Amino acid sequence: MPPKLRGCTEAVYQSLIGITKVEQGFVASYNEHDSFSEAVIVHYRETEISQRELIAIHLHTHESTSHHSMRGKYRSAVYTFNPTRAEQIKHNLKELQKDFDEPLVTKAYPYKAFKPSDEMFRNYYFTGPEKPFL
Repeated sequence: MPPKLRGCTEAVYQSLIGITKVEQGFVASYNEHDSFSEAVIVHYRETEISQRELIAIHLHTHESTSHHSMRGKYRSAVYTFNPTRAEQIKHNLKELQKDFDEPLVTKAYPYKAFKPSDEMFRNYYFTGPEKPFL
């Protein structure tokens, strides 16, 4: 199993071929997941990078198996914009589980709303690569 990479999720996705835009901010779903949680919305060209690859990168670049105390603020999720994608994402998560020793806590949730981060936090890594990740 490759080592876990940790860092700025926005910068990770901005660095990939096939990514056209990364929006950093806070996303909400429905019901018990209607509070806003830190997230990025990734726009991409499916001819250059697949949804499955994006999910695998997501799982390997954050604590996708951890039930830590900040899960409400830092929800481990993939938000879906339509029901067909939701089923594909759930299937991908199930298949990608084999890459991990512990059960994944990452879930697929329907997208409800997005609030962008303040301008000073956008492009955080690329505007100040010497800054630590907090």
